[in-house]
Amino acid sequence: MKEQIIFNLAVKDLDRSKAFFSALGFSFKPQFSNESAAFMDIVDGSIHAMLTTEAFFKTLTNKPVAQAKDANEVVICLNCDSREEVDSLIAKAAAAGARIPHPPEDNGFMYDQGFEDLDGHLWNLVWSAPQP
Repeated sequence: MKEQIIFNLAVKDLDRSKAFFSALGFSFKPQFSNESAAFMDIVDGSIHAMLTTEAFFKTLTNKPVAQAKDANEVVICLNCDSREEVDSLIAKAAAAGARIPHPPEDNGFMYDQGFEDLDGHLWNLVWSAPQP
């Protein structure tokens, strides 16, 4: 099996979502993007999101498209290299229009905080202390 993850997220406004995630530092691969979808690089070469218009997303399934602001099927969790990286990404997300649903949680060995993107998808950013 390939060591690569690509997940699809339905978005209401593709250009607005691209601008939001660009503000967080994520990049897009134009060769895999068009007016209906944008291929976002999260972790170079291994983790990607395909942001798709709702109309295109509907062609991928025969089930209704969930409205992430009303209900969630998944929380996307990204491991960060430090507490500072968690705080930095949360600050960028908030400045770009994200909703921050709760304050950071500091358990000593683990630090995390999340945000809701413009479409309501939940993202959780986590730093874990190195294990001895």
